[in-house]
Amino acid sequence: MEKLVLRVFLLLLTSIQSFAQLNLCNQTPYPQLCNSLITSKVLVSSPQSSLEVRNIFLNITLDHAQKVHTLISSMDISSFQDLAKFAWEDCLELYEDTIHQLNQTILLSNDFTTIQDSQTYLSAATTNYETCKNGFVDLNVSTNLEFFMFTSSKFSQFLTNALAINEAISTTSFKPYTRERGGGGIGGRGGSGGRRLLANGLPSWMLKADHKLLQTSMPTTKADLVVAKDGTGNYKTISEAITAAKNLRSGTKRFIIYVKAGIYKENVVITNKMKNLMLIGDGIDATIVTCNKNVQDGSTTFRSATFAISGDGFIAKDITFENTAGPQKHQAVALRSGSDYSIFYRCSFKGYQDTLYVYSKRQFYKECDIYGTIDFIFGNAAAILQSCNIYVRKPMNNQMNTITAQGRSDPNENTGIVIHDSIIKAAQDLKPVQGSFQTFLGRPWRMYSRTMIMKSHIDGLVDIAGWAPWSGDFALKTLYYGEYMNYGPGADTHGRVKWPGYHAIKSPVDAEKFTVRNFLTGDEWIPGTGVPFTSGL
Repeated sequence: MEKLVLRVFLLLLTSIQSFAQLNLCNQTPYPQLCNSLITSKVLVSSPQSSLEVRNIFLNITLDHAQKVHTLISSMDISSFQDLAKFAWEDCLELYEDTIHQLNQTILLSNDFTTIQDSQTYLSAATTNYETCKNGFVDLNVSTNLEFFMFTSSKFSQFLTNALAINEAISTTSFKPYTRERGGGGIGGRGGSGGRRLLANGLPSWMLKADHKLLQTSMPTTKADLVVAKDGTGNYKTISEAITAAKNLRSGTKRFIIYVKAGIYKENVVITNKMKNLMLIGDGIDATIVTCNKNVQDGSTTFRSATFAISGDGFIAKDITFENTAGPQKHQAVALRSGSDYSIFYRCSFKGYQDTLYVYSKRQFYKECDIYGTIDFIFGNAAAILQSCNIYVRKPMNNQMNTITAQGRSDPNENTGIVIHDSIIKAAQDLKPVQGSFQTFLGRPWRMYSRTMIMKSHIDGLVDIAGWAPWSGDFALKTLYYGEYMNYGPGADTHGRVKWPGYHAIKSPVDAEKFTVRNFLTGDEWIPGTGVPFTSGL
């Protein structure tokens, strides 16, 4: 018996020492939680590598996500007001998606080449947590809220540690964790950790046919389904076609829906089970998807989107996405994308406050038009807008315009908004009165907000300070806002804010970190689509 106890003790000691050598817990914001969890697991299995340590954390984090989901499902919502019920529905969907993201991460967890994918999925899970939490807090829901918030807060600690560990093992040297070090960190690492390619040089979900489809106008014979408002297609609404696609498609093969010219008044939702959909229209302002859901009239911001996508590999071309609620209705989203490796080519996004919700994961926008007033390009994706026209509209009286509001809440998230080789100018309704309204490039929605604007034309409507605070000195030290080689009357950086997190970048080496090649690992997945893009600066 004494020999058995001694053997267990020696195993425990060896395991703890082995883990200490990995030095991973020092990389996390909650090292005590990290150490206690690993110590509790070593009697079952001794972690011998950093990847095994990560596996432990991912499985524990998944277990807590499932517990929170169960708690949300069992909440008594009979006393909730309608808007509170909507927030509850959001949370239910968001935690279901979080479980999906964590499961995807665990499937990748034994291969160093997929570290960047893992960080993307963990960042998406963090975004889901923040979206759910804010919905409940803002509504001041009291029923079961205290217990729910405690449980979800513990889950957040596990998730934050998992993010930190995943980031730590992707680097060659470990550094002690500090909450202010993440302002300038870059998530993308070029070709070091993207999705593996097939022999033909394309991602597994990308077909050679996609290349031709996006280079040409859409012939009806190429489409799996045709949507036409006038009845000349298979369906009259986009939603009907997407529902039909669930039964008609074979596996995860690319499914193409051609949407003929017309105005489609509907809210469209593409779930995370619907992957590799392609929607092709007849051109900007010819094919229009429009609705007017908004927060003022009883929707959450998340749910207000006219068009919402969660399924990975989504592609849209030659379509306008619109929310017509107007500035007086405040948050009203035209499009929300949580689609990984999604592409929007020659599309338009029209709204006022919160027009384009780049919600999560990796997204690329090329030759698109974006219209809005307040925070009208916002969210927590790794998103690059290249060769786009950004039109600032006239807001309500006594309002200011803010183009971006990036939502990175953790320094280890590989997210940010990049505007590259684009044009920022006043829309037609703002031009005559642009001197009466202040316009800023962005403001920090979350603590580690990250936005980069480079090689773009900035017109004179942008305030000399460039950027606006969110509230007091919130996030001014931890954000990362950069400008590089912009031009035009609003591009002079000499009068810009003096925040610690602001950078007037001079070195192309620093700017290169935010290119399609490095920030999105776009060289691996964009070429097969046929969408033209600039890989570097």
